[in-house]
Amino acid sequence: EVQLVESGGGLVQPGGSLRLSCAASGFTFEDFAMSWVRQAPGKGPEWVSSISVNGITTYYTDSMKGRVTISRDDAKHMLYLQMNSLNSEDTAVYYCAKHRSSWFNGMDYWGKGTLVTVSS
Repeated sequence: EVQLVESGGGLVQPGGSLRLSCAASGFTFEDFAMSWVRQAPGKGPEWVSSISVNGITTYYTDSMKGRVTISRDDAKHMLYLQMNSLNSEDTAVYYCAKHRSSWFNGMDYWGKGTLVTVSS
């Protein structure tokens, strides 16, 4: 059974940083592309970032480019999202998502999410 469990969310002041983690199990983690998706209160899901197998290729949404870094540790089956210079518009539930294959051809599993609240 595929499981994705996010952690690391919480309350942070504007300008602060957080590192989100996603523990993956139930599939061969190193063989799949992975992504982070977020959903702000009252809004639809928004793709944040993606990483290819081996971490060679990464993509970021324009609104977070330069402030966020996606990474993976295949040995630990972990996905990470380092977020810096956070602002109130980054408040959202952040979800870890598995792609259907080694490429970015759609996501088939999501975790339950971790809440990030940016507020003073």
